[in-house]
Amino acid sequence: MQNFSDTLGQVFRAILANKLRSFLTMFGIAWGVGSLLVLVGLGEGFRSGQHRNLASFGNGIVMMWNGTIPAVANQHTGMRPYQMTLRDEADIRALKEVKNVTALLGRGDLYSVSPYANTNGQTQGVEPNYNVLRSIPMVQGRFIDAGDIAERRRVIVLGLKSGSILFPGRPMLGETITVNNISFTVIGQVGSLARGNNDNENQKNYMPLSTMQELFFMKGNNIARDAVSSIQYQPVKEGDTSAALPAVHSIIGRNHNFDPSMKDAFDEWDTIQEEHMIGAIFNAMDVFLGGVGVVTLGLGAVGIINIMLVSVTERTREIGILKAIGATKRSILSQFFWEGLLITGISGIIGIVLSAGFMYLLDQFFTGKVPGFDPPRLVPWSAALALGSLTLCGVVAGLYPASKAAAMDPIEALRRE
Repeated sequence: MQNFSDTLGQVFRAILANKLRSFLTMFGIAWGVGSLLVLVGLGEGFRSGQHRNLASFGNGIVMMWNGTIPAVANQHTGMRPYQMTLRDEADIRALKEVKNVTALLGRGDLYSVSPYANTNGQTQGVEPNYNVLRSIPMVQGRFIDAGDIAERRRVIVLGLKSGSILFPGRPMLGETITVNNISFTVIGQVGSLARGNNDNENQKNYMPLSTMQELFFMKGNNIARDAVSSIQYQPVKEGDTSAALPAVHSIIGRNHNFDPSMKDAFDEWDTIQEEHMIGAIFNAMDVFLGGVGVVTLGLGAVGIINIMLVSVTERTREIGILKAIGATKRSILSQFFWEGLLITGISGIIGIVLSAGFMYLLDQFFTGKVPGFDPPRLVPWSAALALGSLTLCGVVAGLYPASKAAAMDPIEALRRE
């Protein structure tokens, strides 16, 4: 009785007997598997990069800026501007749908001067929880705290680029700079907030909001002294603004005398909704690419079935001799079944290894160099899908030709040339 090792030996000899045909068949399957994994990996790289970009703006927040109220809904004529205030922030903070809220006042016309240089990057008046809602890494010193707000201290936190300009290669903590000729003490420096080639965030400086409103309040006709540039908040329900958004709109509409259903009156960016939209796009891409990969592997299975049927036809006399000297239907079935399964299995493993190596090289060369994109990575579910599909393809590709071979009558097989 033929054992398993003998069967495998015959299988490998049959594969090596037709090297070119076996190579082309295996190359097609390996290419299909590798392409599937790389394409899905690229999609996941874009997904991961976009998620990281959004996370750098803040932890699931909605940003609102001062807007304009249209005289008639959906028309952009006769629009009346409005500025949000600390009253708006307080009312939003009282909402049960909102977990955290912060306000800020920003100006880009303030000049910061140190003993060594000067810069005119944007200066923002912020509250202590600003670096909770937004991703603000500190490289030295501290951020604004409650005492700074309560006592309206003249302290400032420098951005990474601002600090390097104002204090090139020199210590800055405890040093004094002037902002529009008013002295401020440097208490900290923020780490890099740049996104690609855009380093505007690294030029921002931060001071207490109360100090900003006292010294550098928003100017203009009919603008409240406590006006702010932006209010930003997190919903109580993580990743869901369906309740918080209309509640906040209602507050702003009530406080500024307009119908909150007028969507054009709001200038806002919902980072949560943005992330959901990006996630839906990449989920659709994954399904599409996965479907394309399965179809490709299916075509590969058809190709293998065809090759195996040709192999059965070519080896008809061999099959007749084997059956004439006592080979059972089971041993014939086993030989051709394992031949089809091994061709698909080895091809799939080669495709997975090569695609993983290719993605490793991309990771080495492109990590951190393309804004909004993380290098592709081997996604476990796509590898599992490829292996599962290959197993199914291998069973189908081996079983049908094998059953044809096993069903041959030995006498008829020996008569064929």
